[in-house]
Amino acid sequence: MCPVLFIFYSIFSLFIQDEYTGLRHQMVETQIKARGISDQKVLESMNKVPRHLFVDAQYQSAAYQDRPLPIGENQTISQPYIVGYMTEAIHPDSEDVVLEIGTGSGYQAAVLAEIVKKVYTLEIIPELGVLAKERLKILGYENIQVKVSDGYYGWSEFAPFDAIIVTAAAEEVPEPLIEQLKEDGRMIIPVGSSFDVQNLVLVTKKNGAVKIKKLLPVRFVPFTRD
Repeated sequence: MCPVLFIFYSIFSLFIQDEYTGLRHQMVETQIKARGISDQKVLESMNKVPRHLFVDAQYQSAAYQDRPLPIGENQTISQPYIVGYMTEAIHPDSEDVVLEIGTGSGYQAAVLAEIVKKVYTLEIIPELGVLAKERLKILGYENIQVKVSDGYYGWSEFAPFDAIIVTAAAEEVPEPLIEQLKEDGRMIIPVGSSFDVQNLVLVTKKNGAVKIKKLLPVRFVPFTRD
């Protein structure tokens, strides 16, 4: 089945019966909440977003397991705990405007969109960006805007952002993203080589000063450039 037809079929099935509801709730309780994620907005969002509709058909049965999964084009959908961790780290609020770098299948954007006012998300791989845009549109996420573009330069048209989430590992924090982060804003990004240990870091900006704090070791696909 072609990707677009699969999206339509899967989402049509969602409205008939969401057989994955129990697995999704179990995922949140045992993988997210039990490991320290306590922001109720994040927990409610991850309880709501149908993660199985953001992976290919052959991986749907594994969608709520504690691991990343392939989404095509040598990219992955992140482990659920990491999605919850990164989302909580930016302290999302209902009036926030958030930039995401690395749309992938659109799952992280959907989790954010259940909480914040607006999500702008960039994907450098056209095949993934087009599918994610279609998927999110069908699911009714009117507060997400997807663009196929090099995420290194951010999206200056809509800057500054209350928060930025980067879902690919960069060698260093891109300067354009720091510039597009609002005063008192928060950015979370994996930093490091794809051949070495990466660290998830929190970038904050206050009174013009930028602080970078290491949070935990991670493994992400590399930050792709044009």
